[in-house]
Amino acid sequence: MRTIKPIKLNSNKINTTEKLTSAEMGKLWATYMGNSMGKCILSYYLQHVEDEDIKTLLENALKLSEEFMKTIKEIFTKENFPIPKGFSQEDVNLGAPPLFQDEFYVHYLKYVAKAGMSIYNVAIPLVFRKDVKEFFRYCMDSTMDLLDQIKEILMKKGLIIKPPVIPVPEKVEFVHQDFLNGFFGHVRPMHALEIAHFYDVIENNMTSKALIMAFAQVVKDEKIRKLFERGKDITKTNTENYIQKLHNEDLPTPSFLDDLVTTSTFSPFSDKLMLFHKMDMFTMKIRSFGNSVAVNGRHDIGLLYTKSMMRNAAFVQEAAKIMIEKGWFEQPPKAAEREKISSD
Repeated sequence: MRTIKPIKLNSNKINTTEKLTSAEMGKLWATYMGNSMGKCILSYYLQHVEDEDIKTLLENALKLSEEFMKTIKEIFTKENFPIPKGFSQEDVNLGAPPLFQDEFYVHYLKYVAKAGMSIYNVAIPLVFRKDVKEFFRYCMDSTMDLLDQIKEILMKKGLIIKPPVIPVPEKVEFVHQDFLNGFFGHVRPMHALEIAHFYDVIENNMTSKALIMAFAQVVKDEKIRKLFERGKDITKTNTENYIQKLHNEDLPTPSFLDDLVTTSTFSPFSDKLMLFHKMDMFTMKIRSFGNSVAVNGRHDIGLLYTKSMMRNAAFVQEAAKIMIEKGWFEQPPKAAEREKISSD
């Protein structure tokens, strides 16, 4: 049932030749890069998956990645915009032995679905051109459908603990001055939004830790391997701190996924792909910290997120430096360098 009146626009006044805005360029570019990487990873996963339900999930996810890339290529070609190099068959060895057990693929898909939606939900309010707007709406809707399938499989196969259940409030209440306390005086129990975001960051970190542990096993470059080891320690420290906060409230938490990584040391992915992926994952965690801090009230929780954000930002900076040194860091669309133009 339609609840909003349709707006009737005079089609003669709609500009059909409008150029891509910076927001449209940037979000399309980021979506293409992420899905070109995802296509490589999902193609490899499909070589080893045995569970038929999980195989179907991976096939659905791969189909979406290919659809998204195809549409972006069409938009970019129309605008004479250079197609990003991204990642290709050169960055994946489909013949490599399995690096993960089947269960990991479902948790991984949930993680990347959330990462994709974090791009799309920011893009939708910022894009105006009709084809781009329709594209990102399709991205959001189809990814939400995939996420529903992922959650159904997680629950059906008993692979996940849902967010904690807390008591229903008996009445409407208003907070007191101790609402912000975290270190001194009376410290209130965490409220529902704080718990929800702790659950989310723990869940993200469980997947991230298993993946970076696997990457550290197979990466060829010693400098990158050391960075991955450091990233694993950062993730472990952060996650243990989050878990302790929920355990202090007698609340359950998601489980570690480290046992889902095999002992293979034969790399299925290029060092470039793995480093880009982990830089992107740590960046996503920084974004999720922002969402968590926005709904938090307690000082101790705020400090915990701040420290986590600083550790993750240091990892991202070091990863970016190595990407630049190796000539792997692809330039996103950028504004004109006016000073350089005027001096030429």
